[in-house]
Formats: sequence, structure tokens, C-alpha cells
Amino acid sequence: MNTRSNTLPESFGSQGTAPAALSATRPFYWSVRRELWEYRSIYLAPLAIAGVILLGFVFVLIPLPQTMRAVSSLDAAHQRAALAQPYDFAAGLIMGAAFLVSIFYSLDTLYGERRDRSIWFWKSLPVSDLTTVLAKASIPLLVLPMVAFVITVVIQSIMLLLSSVVLLASGLSVATLWTQLELYQTLLGLLYHLVTVHMLWYAPIYAWLLLVSAWARRTPFLWAVLPPLAIGIFEKVAFHSSHFVALLEYRFSGGSEAVASMQGDFPIHPGMHLTPLNFLSSPGLWIGLVVFAAFLAAAVRLRRYQGPI
Repeated sequence: MNTRSNTLPESFGSQGTAPAALSATRPFYWSVRRELWEYRSIYLAPLAIAGVILLGFVFVLIPLPQTMRAVSSLDAAHQRAALAQPYDFAAGLIMGAAFLVSIFYSLDTLYGERRDRSIWFWKSLPVSDLTTVLAKASIPLLVLPMVAFVITVVIQSIMLLLSSVVLLASGLSVATLWTQLELYQTLLGLLYHLVTVHMLWYAPIYAWLLLVSAWARRTPFLWAVLPPLAIGIFEKVAFHSSHFVALLEYRFSGGSEAVASMQGDFPIHPGMHLTPLNFLSSPGLWIGLVVFAAFLAAAVRLRRYQGPI
């Protein structure tokens, strides 16, 4: 009897520890999954662009043997530029689609739950406003860049495989194609670009859109655009300067620190030299992250007190 009574508290204690550990992450996990269920464009839009890219790549495969014979007399740099153009174009389109989806998702996510009055249902669940807003912010900051990267890896691998099959069927070697593309180094650089620019540098842009989405009663797109536009016009008329507009251009362009740290052509050149320390030590990055935190905190507070529209 004593032996049994001594082991029971241990088993109960071990069972009670696991749910406590899981409870910290489960609300966030299911909140992210809820966003993926409600906004299927998060993955459907990049997939649709990828399908169009593969369809268009068929027209590149038809003259590929003639292209390989034509570029064989060029130097290595021009060979790479000619052969990598479809792959760079595919990566740019997928990244652009992910960025546009991030913009429209951020504008609609907090506004949409107030518009369709589902906010009362979500507030009745044991999920804090902070967890909800962080889950929504993770979509443009983490999920969409990673979705874009995975789709780009798959699409470019398929493109390379199809190109190799066509060249081998024509009796040509695939060595030049594989050597000049350096696909895996290019993908590593693309991942670096997504982390530095789309995740970190654009963070305050997404936070501003989430803040507007939590506040606006209608047409959040106009409320996101008009205040910066009004500030820019006021500065131009009152002070005959364009510092605010230059600041916005600096942020949307990726920032000189982010671009300089990549030291290569867009999207990414395989021979580029990555210098992440220069980027991480730039003031523009950390100022942007402070602004991101402030906007996100304001969005959490607004969601806490806002009701349906």
C-alpha cells in the first residue's frame, strides 16, 4: 500500500507537467492553423503562379538545345545570365506574389473578423489578444516567405530536371547547365534575401497594415495609404522637402543596408558574398523593429477593445 501511494503522486505530477508545457504553444499553433484555414490564398496564390510558370517554361524548353549551342561560345558570365534568366524570373514572380498576398492579408485579417462579426466567437475562446495578433503577424513575417521559398525550390528543381531531360534527349551534355546555374547556392542566397528583407526589413510595414486593419471601420486600404500620403504632401507644401517620402522609399526598396549586404544581382547571384553582420548592425533595421513592436502593441490593444463593425 505504501509503495503504491508513493508512486501515484509521481505519475499524476508527470501527467500534469506535460499539459502545462503544451498549453503555452498550443493556442498559438492553432491560431496559425486557423489563419491557414480561413485564408487559403496564403498558399494557393503562390501555387497558382508556380503553375503558370511551369506552363510558360514549356516554351523555353522547345528551343533549349539551340540556346545551349548558341551560348557555348560565350564567356561564363554571359552563359550564366542567359541560362539562369527563366529561373530568376520564376523566383521573382513567386516572391512578388507572396509579398502581395502579405499586404492584402495584413489589411484584411483583423478588419475581416470585425466585419463578419466572428470576433465575438474568437474572443470567447481561451486565446489572448496578444497570441491572436502574433499568430496573424507570423503569416506575412514567417509563413508566406517560407511558403514562397519551398515552392521556389520545387519549381526550380522541376525546371532543371525538365531541361536536363530535353538536353539529354537531344544528345547534349547537361554539365554546362548545372555548372552555370549553381542552383543550390542560388537558393541559399534566396533564403538569405527572404529572411533579411521580407521578414526583418518589411516587418514595420506589415505591423502598420495590421494596426490599420484593427482600427479601420471601412476601406482599410485607403486608411493605410492616405495618412502617409497626407504627411508627404504636407511636408512638401509646408517645408519644401521630401524626407518622409524618401524614408518610405528607403523602406519599401529594401534599404541600402539590406541591398549592400547581398552584393549581387536580383534575385540572387550564386557568387555573391553574404555579409549578414553588416545588415544586423545597421540602424535602419533596429529602428524598424522598434516601430514594428510599437505598431503591433497598438494592434493588440485595439483588438482588445474593438467590437464588430
